[in-house]
Amino acid sequence: MNDLSNTPPARKSWLVDSDAAPQKAPPNLAMQIMNIMEQGIIVWSAEGICEMHNTRIYDVLELSGEDIGIGTERNAFLKSAEARGEFDAEARKAASIKFSAHKPFSFDRLIPSGRIVSTNARPSRGGGYVVTFTDVTEARRDAIKLANAIDGAAESERRALDVLQKERRRQKEAEMLGRLDEWLQSCKTLTELFEIVQAFMVKLLPQTRGELMVYSNSRDVLEGACSWAQPAALAQMAPDGCWALRRGRSYQFESDGLSFLCDHVRGQNHQGDAPYICVPIIAHGDTVGLLHIQFDLDRAEHDILDPQSFAIRCGEHISMAIANVKLRDELHAQSIRDPLTGLYNRRFFMDAMRRFLGAPNVGEKGVGLISFDADKFKLFNDNHGHDAGDVVLQAISEKVLEIIPTGAVACRMGGEEFAVIAPNCTAKASEALAEKIRIGIGETKARYVHGALPRITISAGVSFYPTHGSSPQVLLKQADEALYAAKAKGRNCVVAAKKRAN
Repeated sequence: MNDLSNTPPARKSWLVDSDAAPQKAPPNLAMQIMNIMEQGIIVWSAEGICEMHNTRIYDVLELSGEDIGIGTERNAFLKSAEARGEFDAEARKAASIKFSAHKPFSFDRLIPSGRIVSTNARPSRGGGYVVTFTDVTEARRDAIKLANAIDGAAESERRALDVLQKERRRQKEAEMLGRLDEWLQSCKTLTELFEIVQAFMVKLLPQTRGELMVYSNSRDVLEGACSWAQPAALAQMAPDGCWALRRGRSYQFESDGLSFLCDHVRGQNHQGDAPYICVPIIAHGDTVGLLHIQFDLDRAEHDILDPQSFAIRCGEHISMAIANVKLRDELHAQSIRDPLTGLYNRRFFMDAMRRFLGAPNVGEKGVGLISFDADKFKLFNDNHGHDAGDVVLQAISEKVLEIIPTGAVACRMGGEEFAVIAPNCTAKASEALAEKIRIGIGETKARYVHGALPRITISAGVSFYPTHGSSPQVLLKQADEALYAAKAKGRNCVVAAKKRAN
């Protein structure tokens, strides 16, 4: 038998035995535990009467003994909280419904001082509730700051992406304009330039159609130079038929703005509300043409940030390229043409002779060279002045250009001396051309100031390739010697070269 005399007496425990009914802790111990907790605590009975609360409840909810105590009714407590502005009537009704449903729930209440208290209600046995009140002001503020920081970071990222996307689009626009410039600046003629504009505009501004028009030589109309995404450019248009040309700056038509259709657009199957833009093409301060671009009504999004603005920039680049080509043409013309008569100068003439004599088919018919000058030209200057002499030289030039066939080149060699080279021309035809020029000039009536000038006559010498030489210098020498022979015969005649080159 075991000796139980030394066994210590059993200690009472407040732990719950799984097989035994729960035992209540001493009231003073439970209150001690509740009072040292950070949360405020209220225990509601099944009937909604306060059975217990800790002292922390007064600090957390900023209450006094008159606001909560043993025996306080839950509905009265909720109404008092509503009156203090901790929540509204809808929140109070929702809490009452959840209490009746005997299910756990939680919500935040705003204390008058601005603090936020989280209310957590948990059902207990017997239909009662244990409600804890926790000050979560700092946690909520930190959460708001974090949420704002996250939102701010997201917004910053969105803005950064937007800026990056716009910058990429700008770079692409600059790249496309750079490629356009590279091609335009490589053009030697306006014809080449128009071909490049036509090809590039389809790529630069998709979902558009348009045309480039330039002034005619008479400057009374504009003529179609090129077009894209449409059958053909407008054949002609009057300058006053475009608002851009009339106002001297780019014109943009928008159906929802204060805009008016240009006359040249009315007859081009305009889409009614479709926007378009007209950009004057200006070279060296002078308006030389018009760029017209019409945007499709149903155009989709593309990489161009502002199509209208980009169209204006395209027009500016095209204007610059046209100005450069025109300037190049002007400088080239000045280097190869005589400024008084407009005929080619000696330098160009000698280059043309070398080209003609070096052509593969030069031997089929030959090349004729005519050298002539005005008879007794000094008398025009002495008797009527040098201005009258200039009028004579201009009259001779105009008549020569009127007579010579296509492909022939006329030149003022200097002073009153002229020359014509006629490729693919036989010796007999060359002499006949010289005679035709002599007769035509003899019939020309030149007028200066108040009256007609004396009759103009010329003397001419003709040489022929290959009969009289195979080089420009030899042919020109042979023609000049024939010209001297014509002078010796009495002037106003044509003499063919007689001496055969070695």
